Amino acid sequence: MKTIYYPKLLTELKNYNKEKLFADLFAGATVGVIAMPLAIAFAIASGVSPERGLFTAIVAGFLISLLGGSKVQIGGPTGAFVVIVSGIVIQYGYSGLVVCTLMAGVLLILFGVFRFGGLIKFIPFPVTTGFTTGIAVVIFSTQIADLFGLKLGQVPAEFLEKWEMYVTHFGTLSLPTLAIGLETIAVIIFLRHYFPKVPGMLVGIIVATATARFLHLDIVTIGTRFGALPNVLPHPSLPDLSFNVHLFKPAFTIALLAAIESLLSATVADGMMGGKHRPNAELIAQGVANIACMFFGGIPATGAIARTATNVKSGARTPIAGMVHAVVLLLLLLLLAPVATLIPLSALAGVLIVVSYNMSEMSHFISILRSSASDSFVLLITFLLTVFVDLTVAVEVGIVLAAFLFVKRMAEVTNVSMITAELRADEDDTREDVNSIETRQVPAGVEVFEVNGPFFFGMIDTFKSTINGLEKPVPVLIIRIRKVLSVDATAIHALRELAHRCKKENTHLIFSGVHAQPLLAFKRSGLLDEIGRENFCKNIDIALLHAQHLLAKLHKPA
Repeated sequence: MKTIYYPKLLTELKNYNKEKLFADLFAGATVGVIAMPLAIAFAIASGVSPERGLFTAIVAGFLISLLGGSKVQIGGPTGAFVVIVSGIVIQYGYSGLVVCTLMAGVLLILFGVFRFGGLIKFIPFPVTTGFTTGIAVVIFSTQIADLFGLKLGQVPAEFLEKWEMYVTHFGTLSLPTLAIGLETIAVIIFLRHYFPKVPGMLVGIIVATATARFLHLDIVTIGTRFGALPNVLPHPSLPDLSFNVHLFKPAFTIALLAAIESLLSATVADGMMGGKHRPNAELIAQGVANIACMFFGGIPATGAIARTATNVKSGARTPIAGMVHAVVLLLLLLLLAPVATLIPLSALAGVLIVVSYNMSEMSHFISILRSSASDSFVLLITFLLTVFVDLTVAVEVGIVLAAFLFVKRMAEVTNVSMITAELRADEDDTREDVNSIETRQVPAGVEVFEVNGPFFFGMIDTFKSTINGLEKPVPVLIIRIRKVLSVDATAIHALRELAHRCKKENTHLIFSGVHAQPLLAFKRSGLLDEIGRENFCKNIDIALLHAQHLLAKLHKPA
């Protein structure tokens, strides 16, 4: 059972010391302060009271770090859940959300027990980008009323109807409300650009709240809409529950989304600080945390990519940092709940608009649009279904489309040839492949990797594992792809990550034997210009000669 479920905390405590403790305390406190306004904002955007976001960040944040399979994962409410949670609350109420989340928690535990964690990586990059960008657009659309201070009745859930209501009621906007929202956005952008280590979202909310109070602006705040916030965690309990068979579909969506987001977040953390997370242990922890949240009046939770990245950048070393983040949030709830009621809703809308922009992954979205027609088609269909129909439908259709197009792509590049003449050849025939690397002289300081066959999302994990097998950085790395006839957006994304890593490690990256389709995909996605056209060589001989010239420059006396 240890191989299925063994929390990362148990491993990290074996070599724990004071240095790691102080680093975790600082990182946890930093992320805890940043997480407070986000937890409130995500709860309000999801259609529930603000304290439910705080309860979730505290309970889920602590349990995900305590029981999870990642060293530095930060758990809590996220923007990815806003769309699905708000839809469930509108249709079934909060009690329906509780049932959905409890079922999702059980599903997540089963995903981990049956070792489904490793399967998440097979979801194509255009699908995850499509629904993530779609969620970002939906979140943005939900914040327009609060940002502009529009006086509306019941806002429709449908995207087009929602915007139709915004347009027809635009004359009811409140200029002071809009000014506070725009001030929040401006402060966040300014601090992110000039002082990136300062928690811009928190400072933005503080400045906006202080401005509204100082100028005595008549605008809607958390207190005027939701009343006083409780300053303690509630006693564990469950509301009256009624099972509805129709709740299984949104429950599965919550489970799938939690699995994808948490494992993506853990993967990002691995790339930032090294190491490897335990995906099945992470899924089990996510399941336990989501079940526990329902006993404390929370909402669904998962790994938060942005907060996890902040945790790493703040110096976190172990899961202790995530547990500290939850404790800090609890202290803030105890001490600052009355003050939080003064926060203008337009300031929170400003924060969520920045979050939605960060979620949109526009650079990845545009890059995929410029790549192959099949990847672009999958991306756009997933995106449009997320915005206009349903997230579950979007993911299901996106994956099925990607699978069908993959089969089509494999059929196009597969060829059948007669081998009778080869079978009749003399058994002692020792002819060698004239293009074999064994017939070449590879200079010291050069490593050559070769990819055979289609370079697509299904083998990216193998590619990364092989490349990561290098014990230390080398001066020149050659990727030989003479037998690669097709690449997809996920492969291009992996190669772009490799290029960024090589740049950090002062390694020259060279490609050898690039065929027409990969070269066109590299050109359309911008990868060709990023790496440099001179580093794409026709064959291995030219690539090795180019490597020798680069090595000569490195060793040339100044």
